[in-house]
Amino acid sequence: MTILLYILIGLVAGTVGGALGLGGGAIMVPAMILLFGLTQHQAQGTALAVMMIPVFIPAVLRYYTAGNVKVQMAIFIAVGFVIGALAGAHFVQSMPEQTVRKIFGAFVILIGLKMILK
Repeated sequence: MTILLYILIGLVAGTVGGALGLGGGAIMVPAMILLFGLTQHQAQGTALAVMMIPVFIPAVLRYYTAGNVKVQMAIFIAVGFVIGALAGAHFVQSMPEQTVRKIFGAFVILIGLKMILK
């Protein structure tokens, strides 16, 4: 049953991520915390592991074949993203879980409000 629930979370996160361009972390992180009792750090680390390059290739190829990928822009953003992801992952390891959870929740809410109100 647990494996089926893991697959369901991946299916929902992948569908929403592929459709809306979300990394899936906005779905996977809360699901792993609420359904499986992971810590914030564990959920974020696991979500990052799920979203490694091989997972994204089919979705990116679909967008690319439809002419919806700005390749040069993506390459330069990816350079910054790799550096930023490493720095962020390093920095957050020393933060208390409750602090990380609050920052994550506030970020998701603020982005959602911005998208709704704009």
